[in-house]
Amino acid sequence: MNADVASMTGYGQSEGVTGDVAWRWEIRSVNGRGLELRFRLPSGFDSHEAGLREAAARLVRRGNVTANLTIKRERPTQLVADPSALEQILGLVAGLKLRLPDSPPPRIEALLALPGILRVATTAETEPEPAETIAAIRAGFDTALAEMVAGRCLEGGRLATLLRAQLAELAALHAQAAAEAADQPNAQRARMMETLQGLLREAQAGLPEDRIAQEVALLASRSDVREELDRLASHMAAAHGLLAEGVAIGRRFDFLVQEFNREANTLCSKSASVALTATGLRIKAVIEQLREQVANVE
Repeated sequence: MNADVASMTGYGQSEGVTGDVAWRWEIRSVNGRGLELRFRLPSGFDSHEAGLREAAARLVRRGNVTANLTIKRERPTQLVADPSALEQILGLVAGLKLRLPDSPPPRIEALLALPGILRVATTAETEPEPAETIAAIRAGFDTALAEMVAGRCLEGGRLATLLRAQLAELAALHAQAAAEAADQPNAQRARMMETLQGLLREAQAGLPEDRIAQEVALLASRSDVREELDRLASHMAAAHGLLAEGVAIGRRFDFLVQEFNREANTLCSKSASVALTATGLRIKAVIEQLREQVANVE
């Protein structure tokens, strides 16, 4: 079913206010060779990343996913002294006092005004977030993640419809190529006779008969495209099977498209007519369109 096919592109968000904390989640997903999760969390929330990763990995199998949490607090800003900077300044003051024993001691407000001595306190240095705030933010992540996954599934349905249409176009071109290939032996026979006439003239100059037989066999093998057409038909059936399966088919579909392209290239190289070559090139164009869409499938 179309709904089972997921894209790797999606977006989800959620926001809320809990106590004096306003929070907002944004989760974006784009194409990727595997599953890569990136989290941008404010200071004090790093300890929750492992659980968030586990929750995301249960719902997403492939893609580059970025989750961003923004926090705004209404509580007043608190300033704290930086211990290392303060210790360094006090050491300098003590050293100067030894060198200038008659100098007056520095005023405390002057020391605190020095750059780097005071800074805004982090959450961990003031008070931890209440449990209900953490629970609300975590629930918000689940909501944004579910919205992003739903978006991927919706886009996957569109992808599946488009892929089926491209496979239908490919099937029509395959039937056309099969009809044109039916005249391939006649066209190739004319080429073989022309080539044989040249070979026979060379044979009079001493070309062995077994060499002539080898050339004829080689030309005959080049004219047979039934194997390529049969494999293309098999690949199309496999593609429809993957779409019916739906879940986590992207990698296998990508490999299958490579096989599609291999057979189309061989078909064009074996073609002995302008019409079959033109159809083969159209097949390759549809396969390229198919490849571009498959690159978005999870």
